[in-house]
Amino acid sequence: MKRALFVGSILLAFGMGYAFNNLTHPIGTPLKRVTGIGGVFFKSKDPKKLRAWYAEHLGLTTNSYGAVFEWYQGGDSTKKGFTQWSPFKENTTYFAPSDKDFMINYRVENMELLVDALKKEGVTVLDTIESFDYGKFVHVMDIEGNKIELWQPNDAVYEKMGKDMGAKTTK
Repeated sequence: MKRALFVGSILLAFGMGYAFNNLTHPIGTPLKRVTGIGGVFFKSKDPKKLRAWYAEHLGLTTNSYGAVFEWYQGGDSTKKGFTQWSPFKENTTYFAPSDKDFMINYRVENMELLVDALKKEGVTVLDTIESFDYGKFVHVMDIEGNKIELWQPNDAVYEKMGKDMGAKTTK
């Protein structure tokens, strides 16, 4: 009896650990992590001049932040998605504590669950989740010292914000 109880306890502990490491949404589906590229940010000597070059020679529709690529989501082809491309001044501190000249923004589906999972996995989470009308953001570091921005977008609000600013997208 004691042995069966002991084995049962081990199996329960293993099962709980397995379930804990494979976080799920409340509806029981596996936690999606990154769902796409939300943006590419990099340092530039002259962001304004660089944006103009990309507009003239590569056809990007640029604005004062860079360019926004508009696309339709694979999981639901009726929903738009957006990816931001932005050159930053070369002396920006926005990428700190990374000393790299770039930062990638990844789109995610459930920021809170993902951040909880990353913390449990020992990933360095640099700040707390910030919420805006157009989405939630948090920053983490990868194992090579690259700062990564995670974004849970609200694409409908993001699109409206761009239209209200008079910005156009690259399609």
